[in-house]
Amino acid sequence: MLAISLLIFSGFKSQAQQATIPLADIQIKAAVLAAPAEKRAGVTVLGYNQKGEFVQLRKGTNELICLADDPNQKGFSASCYHKDLEPFMKRGRELRKAGKNSQEIFDTREKEAKSGKLIMPKKSAALYVYTASDENFDAATGQVKEGYLRYVVYVPYATAETTGLPLKPDAPSMPWIMHPGTHGAHIMINPPLPAKTKE
Repeated sequence: MLAISLLIFSGFKSQAQQATIPLADIQIKAAVLAAPAEKRAGVTVLGYNQKGEFVQLRKGTNELICLADDPNQKGFSASCYHKDLEPFMKRGRELRKAGKNSQEIFDTREKEAKSGKLIMPKKSAALYVYTASDENFDAATGQVKEGYLRYVVYVPYATAETTGLPLKPDAPSMPWIMHPGTHGAHIMINPPLPAKTKE
């Protein structure tokens, strides 16, 4: 009976997570908020069609790719990154779809990057992540209130010694390096949270 109850609960949970998918223009409007203002008009945008399939919503003209919010995930999250990071990002999406956890995804990409199967950027490449709570995202209009933007710069195989950066920040907004010496080495910059969103 317990097993049956769990299966029923899982079924209800799965159905509950099948949220309504915003129209393409709404997804694009919200997704580009993660990009620098001067870049927004020319970014490529990837998102979801009405069947829930991950597709290209708009072909861009510059070097950035933006990912629309996943309507089946809690909260709002859009990201934009340099096109040279697409093989890395695409591989992550494939592994996540296959059911791999974060550590398995990291380990697989590390192995594939070292073997040359996964091509990482030869130079630094930016990533921007824009997030907000569910109540601060209007899926009907694409408007986001009280969003939080953080910055990442991928520098594959860089270390604290090669960059002069610390392994953890000593002050708000201080850049620091995460996963040093690996394919996923990146500089993190986390601005302070707005006062009203602090817990």
